[in-house]
Amino acid sequence: MADAGGYEKYPPENSTGAVGAKRVRYRLNDSIEADALPNARVGSCVNRRHNHQPHLPGRVRLERTPDGRRLVVSWRIDAPRDVVWDLLWDTERWADWGPSVRAVDCPVRYVEAGTTGRVRTPVGWVPFEVTACGNYRWSWDVAGLPATGHRVEASAGGGCEASFEVPPLAAPYTVVCERALGRIELLALDRAGGGN
Repeated sequence: MADAGGYEKYPPENSTGAVGAKRVRYRLNDSIEADALPNARVGSCVNRRHNHQPHLPGRVRLERTPDGRRLVVSWRIDAPRDVVWDLLWDTERWADWGPSVRAVDCPVRYVEAGTTGRVRTPVGWVPFEVTACGNYRWSWDVAGLPATGHRVEASAGGGCEASFEVPPLAAPYTVVCERALGRIELLALDRAGGGN
């Protein structure tokens, strides 16, 4: 049975951890499994392919951004900032990590302020316009409405933190953003490790 984030819990019954707290086992896909305390902000995940410990789920907080107040979903990634940024602003990679993006029709590969195009979503093709792009951050309007902002910040000690900025009225979309950030992490680790 999958939870709200799309993570599969198993076994169906909670097991007791070493300190007596109930723990839940998650399976994200064939290469990632996780143990997490229910309602914990982060859990210990082991990616068997990369022997990496990603955060599960991402952190969500309310903050003021250049586009106003937004719910920000963040995910710590042990990959270089430039590798993660390349995934975020490359329109040819959006369908690889965006759960709601099936295809992209855009005249340029890398977005900049003013870039327009359209994305195919589960409800069909919708137009977009990139409203800001610079300093490892870009945001856009989709179907004429303010949508997510995307940013990558360097982390002390290496790696980075990727974040999506979601308008408060679209709060349920934070679940989709968490799934996207998990996919971005896997793609970034592949790329940093010599993959495409």
